[in-house]
Amino acid sequence: MSYRGKVFLVLISFTISLYAIFGGVLKNWSPAFAQQPINDAGAQIRIFESVLQHIQNDYVDEPNLEKVRAGALRGLAYGLDPYSSYLSAEQVKDFQAKKQNTLAGIGAEFSQVSSYLYVIAVIKDSPADRAGLKSGDVIEYIETKATRDLSLYDARQLLLGDAGSKVNLRVLRTGEKPQTLIVTRGTYKIPAVEIKIEEGKIGVLKVYSLEAGEAGDIRSRVQDLMKQGVQKIILDLRGVAAGDINEAVEVANLFIKEGNLAQILGRDNKVSKSFAADPKKFVFDGKLVVLIDLGTAGAAEVVASAILEKQRGEIVGERSFGAGTQQQLFALRSGDGLLLTTAKWASAMGKPFLSEERADSGVKPSIEVKRPETPDPIEVEDLVEKQEEQNQEPKPQATPQPSPTPKIKEQPKQNSEDIQMKKALEILQDKAKAASAGSSE
Repeated sequence: MSYRGKVFLVLISFTISLYAIFGGVLKNWSPAFAQQPINDAGAQIRIFESVLQHIQNDYVDEPNLEKVRAGALRGLAYGLDPYSSYLSAEQVKDFQAKKQNTLAGIGAEFSQVSSYLYVIAVIKDSPADRAGLKSGDVIEYIETKATRDLSLYDARQLLLGDAGSKVNLRVLRTGEKPQTLIVTRGTYKIPAVEIKIEEGKIGVLKVYSLEAGEAGDIRSRVQDLMKQGVQKIILDLRGVAAGDINEAVEVANLFIKEGNLAQILGRDNKVSKSFAADPKKFVFDGKLVVLIDLGTAGAAEVVASAILEKQRGEIVGERSFGAGTQQQLFALRSGDGLLLTTAKWASAMGKPFLSEERADSGVKPSIEVKRPETPDPIEVEDLVEKQEEQNQEPKPQATPQPSPTPKIKEQPKQNSEDIQMKKALEILQDKAKAASAGSSE
């Protein structure tokens, strides 16, 4: 798209957002405008001009049109998807200088659900993990700022800071009372791939990330298992929400010899890039099961969808979260900018992982095994409503208090049965067939 076309697109988007904000004003004085088709560019520009006229001439105070513009653009981006965002001029400078890369985080992957900050996955042994944050948690407040009033970009920025500094998070969690967690920002290491061998020459690979360089490590671990006589593999992608699509394709290629593995879709679902398997990179041809859950997103969904669509193995667990997008920063003349989603990651058959509807998002497992403790994103509104009904108004504090120390309820992780892993082992050990044959005697 040309620069002129991009500017025109921004103008039209700005117009629509202003119309959404001031639609009530328009309806009161000219029903004809309210009936204009929303995709008619000329009609929207005329509405835009009329709205500005009324703000300038009829608003009770002298309007600050710069604030009006910023608010409209922020609302516009907010209405697109969680990953598009309006950036102030200062944020644009920080973004271009990659300032966020010099700050410490807390070690979790986030999205937005029902306007609230939602925890997709927590990295093992990260500050967030040590503080007790969990996948499926809803962060209602970051310090004193309500996340429903923030873009995902702004919320992420608030979570960054100097190593050793603390941040208060007001957390809503299914089945528990609201609580405030104090997280100490700091550096953390993503755990390396873990392997073990189960009965029946079944190798288990637990993956924690698909960031750059991880595919090579996974390849080495697969080859190590094969040297030890492993003939079947369980690839555990649960909780893997961070990563790069190129790494994901490399991992899928270890198990798939030929054909397309993934796509990147642009405007109107046109394929801007496709990824094909390289037969030379194919490693393992034995039986395969992939584990996914709600914390599986982005690059891990690329791997799971490739295995599923090629019928290379079973996908066991829960529907994955649904993510995987690419953004481009469009700088505006005022110095601020729009961080706009311009592409989506999709499966080899062209199904995007990100969708407006939960039922269409992510990757649906071929064999569903739901853990009872796993919350679903659709429960977010219920969590918020319950809190409002109980009149539990949050009182977050700007400065962390040393006393009382928040009590983190320890979960019996070691004693609880991993029903998803159990199912994967049953499939590869053919125990289901054996049990069925035994029951008929």
